[in-house]
Amino acid sequence: MTALVEKPAAPLGEGDLLAPGYEVIAHLSRSALLDVYDVWSDERDCRCAAKLLRPDCAADTPARRRLLDEGRLLERLTHPHIVRGYETLESQHPLVIMETLGGATVAHLIETRERRLALGDVVFLGLQLCSAVGYLHRNGILHRDLKPSNVVAESGQAKLLDLSLARPPGRVRPGGGTPNFMAPEQARGGEIGPSADVWGIGAVLYSAATGHAPFDAESGRYPQLERRADPVGAHRRVPAGFSHVVAGCLDPEPTRRPAIADLTDQLDALLD
Repeated sequence: MTALVEKPAAPLGEGDLLAPGYEVIAHLSRSALLDVYDVWSDERDCRCAAKLLRPDCAADTPARRRLLDEGRLLERLTHPHIVRGYETLESQHPLVIMETLGGATVAHLIETRERRLALGDVVFLGLQLCSAVGYLHRNGILHRDLKPSNVVAESGQAKLLDLSLARPPGRVRPGGGTPNFMAPEQARGGEIGPSADVWGIGAVLYSAATGHAPFDAESGRYPQLERRADPVGAHRRVPAGFSHVVAGCLDPEPTRRPAIADLTDQLDALLD
């Protein structure tokens, strides 16, 4: 007889108390490990976003550690294109309290717009990502999970979210990111550095321009280990300079990708 799999508890509802001083306005999302809520903060007298482990994942020690690490990191980062962390509650059920963001993720814009994003907007998005990622790198941190669903855009301003995988440069196990947007060296495992995030920026720009990821990876199989991405121009008519910049970011060899400062200059030149 097959044992019944117990379903995770339903999310809290409007008016429920998430933690002392934090009242639920709405449940925003649920992933494999996490819940995100829109909450009212009594202390700040405003809405905030709260991230915590799902009830059925509360005993997951590695997930708990990653959540707390992310909260502490966000609290010490101050950049206009990175979501701001207000507070990390290290209780039995840890919480990370962050600023509330309007707008929509770049992934949502790609999926729902009738027309593809204007190329000028894509280039400007790239410049803002370079600013945020360069700041992380100067603070000794790699993001390691750059993708359209981790960028929120509102009124021409982009904010980078989800630093749950953020770590200093060094050796990594194979995988550990999002397959379609992972640099080859991250998919393979081994030593990774800032060029892995340059790949991530290139993957976001590729997706924003064409409407789909540069690779269609499956569990345990990474096409980026076997071939280059198709040129952006194969999916959309774009200036050769833009296609060249994105291809440079997605070069299979990390040492051939541009540094963040060089990528910023290349994108600036495209705007000119």
